[in-house]
Amino acid sequence: MAAVPPVCDFGWRAIDAVLPGVDGRSHSIFSQAGPNGLVVAFICNHCPYVKAVISRIVRDANDLKAEGIGFVAINSNDADTYREDSFDQMKLFATTNGFSFPYLHDQRQTVARDYSAVCTPDFFGFNSELGLQYRGRLDASRREAGAPGLRRDLFEAMKQVARTGDGPLDQVASIGCSIKWKDAA
Repeated sequence: MAAVPPVCDFGWRAIDAVLPGVDGRSHSIFSQAGPNGLVVAFICNHCPYVKAVISRIVRDANDLKAEGIGFVAINSNDADTYREDSFDQMKLFATTNGFSFPYLHDQRQTVARDYSAVCTPDFFGFNSELGLQYRGRLDASRREAGAPGLRRDLFEAMKQVARTGDGPLDQVASIGCSIKWKDAA
């Protein structure tokens, strides 16, 4: 079922955590920040919305480095129920798609809860002071990749954040598969 996150809560402060990465090392979220900001992306391996745009996510993460923006991806889905989101499958997904950024496993789902992540993909764009300035979509793609040449909403917003410290006032929410939460029982 598709889920849509709320609009940007400008200025909300990023929360740090140390999580295991697919590279065999643990990574701090904050240590991924560039001098001009950070994107924290909640993604997973099985979601058709993520699969449709994963090459664009990788492209934008790479292009944002030149703008001084760091990037980190986090998978918080329940891998016991969704085996395709297991840590081993995360390693394969990252390798297959040429990730140049840490892909972290939030097995206990605490980071997703701290960020109030809703869907995959769910993008949080922070300025150099780690205040939230963007909570929107990658581009206008949905379950299938949109046409080439779509406006790169995340990339353009984060370029603005890199230059000014402030995100755009008009933002279109991301849409994707809901986070697969573990049973509360």
